[in-house]
Amino acid sequence: MTKMKEVMLMADVKNLGKSGQIVKVAAGYARNFLLPQGYAAPVTEASKRRLAKLEAQRAEERKARKAAAEKVAATLTGLSVTVKAQTVDGKKLYGSVTAADIIAAIEANRGVKVERSQLNLPDHLKEVGTFDGKITLDEGVVAPFKVEILDDSAEEQA
Repeated sequence: MTKMKEVMLMADVKNLGKSGQIVKVAAGYARNFLLPQGYAAPVTEASKRRLAKLEAQRAEERKARKAAAEKVAATLTGLSVTVKAQTVDGKKLYGSVTAADIIAAIEANRGVKVERSQLNLPDHLKEVGTFDGKITLDEGVVAPFKVEILDDSAEEQA
């Protein structure tokens, strides 16, 4: 028979619970993993005070991150980037425009560093045209933008 122990989660633990929850876990799991890693604490008044202090600190950090994300979103407002690519027939691209191409264009246009995971684009950009995309910043702040793909060979022939 497995002994169970009641602990208070100090951080979100996948497949177990959210920070602040009181859960029952196997004593060995608590003793060997949760407690040493700082993911949980025994249920005491001191741990409840510590959790309240941690939650207040995390709320301040979330507020600061959201303010920073909104500032970046304001910088990205109305963003429209142009990417030139080779085409086969003037319409269909020889390859495709990648996220790296778009990230480089955004950085050149606004000087803002965007991560690949923040970029939300249509499936594959394989033809000339204008497409809508989104940059998902921290704390649910989203900045919409447009990507215009132009034929690179049209200027060379002119």
